[in-house]
Amino acid sequence: MPLLRKVLRVSNRSMLAFIFFFSFSSSCLYFIYVAPGIANTYLFMVQARGIMLRENVKTIGHMIRLYTNKNTTLNGTDYPEGNNSSDCVAQTTMYLPENFTYSPYQACPEKLPYMRGLIDVNMSEISFDEIQQLFSKDLDIKPGGHWKPKDCKPRWKVAILIPFRNRHEHLPIFFRHLIPMLQKQRLEFAFYVVEQTGTQPFNRAMLFNVGFKEAMKDAAWDCIIFHDVDHLPENDRNYYGCGEMPRHFAAKLDKYMYM
Repeated sequence: MPLLRKVLRVSNRSMLAFIFFFSFSSSCLYFIYVAPGIANTYLFMVQARGIMLRENVKTIGHMIRLYTNKNTTLNGTDYPEGNNSSDCVAQTTMYLPENFTYSPYQACPEKLPYMRGLIDVNMSEISFDEIQQLFSKDLDIKPGGHWKPKDCKPRWKVAILIPFRNRHEHLPIFFRHLIPMLQKQRLEFAFYVVEQTGTQPFNRAMLFNVGFKEAMKDAAWDCIIFHDVDHLPENDRNYYGCGEMPRHFAAKLDKYMYM
């Protein structure tokens, strides 16, 4: 009888130890499985907060610059009084007034009165025939969508490369939206649609490389823009001219809630 009690006592202790270690190990495994997801969630939240804070700081800095530069000249621009043209070294920090006078012998300014900010994004479908009919009235548009302004010298010559495969419904919408915007910005531009055929996986980088080589055979472009066919700018002040460093035109997208 005492031996049986001893055996039962040992068995109870072993069972309790087994339950304790099983629960502990299960908790550890669950934490190891769940912890990365929790950490990534909090990391994303912190990054989003940081981006919002950074954008707020930029906005405040822009407002301060506008306030300090508001009365720098009497004609409302950064050009010296009486010289309402863009041959000055300094570019404008404010957009030019409606009565700005262009000169065919001077470089086009970067901040023009036609650039009003937010623009309507028309996503309704349109055919290539309708696009051709829409822009056939503009005799200045050459084959390949090559266009340059006549009322001033284009400051930049820009080639826009579009990797393409089976996106026939998006391409006409892209042209309808982007051509008028680039004309407002007074850029010399042309489009290069680089299409991949066959059933191999879509190689976007290869198409950009091919497009770059082909575009540079046509003209001495100042810069090249790599553009997706389904990315449409929502603000015509998103200037497509060249800069000293590469930059991302689509820093925020609607499908990511502009974050």
